[in-house]
Amino acid sequence: MKLKVYTKDGSSFTEQDFENIPQFEGDKGLFALKETIVAYQANARQGNASTLDYGHVSGTCRKPFKQKGGGRSRHGTMKSPIHRGGAVVFGPQPRDWSKKINRKAKALAFSRALFDKCSENGLCVIEEFAAPEKKTKAVAKVLSNIKADGKVLLVDDVFGDDFILASRNIARANFCESATLNALDLVQFDTVIVSRKGLDTVLARINKDER
Repeated sequence: MKLKVYTKDGSSFTEQDFENIPQFEGDKGLFALKETIVAYQANARQGNASTLDYGHVSGTCRKPFKQKGGGRSRHGTMKSPIHRGGAVVFGPQPRDWSKKINRKAKALAFSRALFDKCSENGLCVIEEFAAPEKKTKAVAKVLSNIKADGKVLLVDDVFGDDFILASRNIARANFCESATLNALDLVQFDTVIVSRKGLDTVLARINKDER
């Protein structure tokens, strides 16, 4: 598969063929990709929403007033859900939302997400990420030269401190190391810019998982 490889300032590019990028036909891997993304999002949920049901509300169980003769509805306790400060009916309780992802399914989903992103021209390669002047303007100009639209994910083996300082103020740009890149990252960002070293690491991960 051919990808655009930009110079480090993004001013020019050449198209190069990367044979190690996985290839898919039809719907193969789409179900695994969907299940993996759902699992990633579920595992990010805290699940700590909690309300007080009838058994957890503190207070007296004394009958608030006599059963008859007052001209009011009958009540047995002030902990009833219809009273202010009372219990909550069917409210949320702490729970574990996590889902298990099989290793092979995760690897298949990652390969499919990478293939889709490359097929949609949403992924490009840059020789290296550099910001010699530590200026945000310089990094913004690189993104402008590459014509990176929407939310941008920058992927490299290890980012230098100078580049992080120069680009952290760009709101639509995010960082990710190639060793931790996953299928959700590839799906939720509009444009992925990966360094040549970073792409080599990603492809090495895919080849290792396929063995």
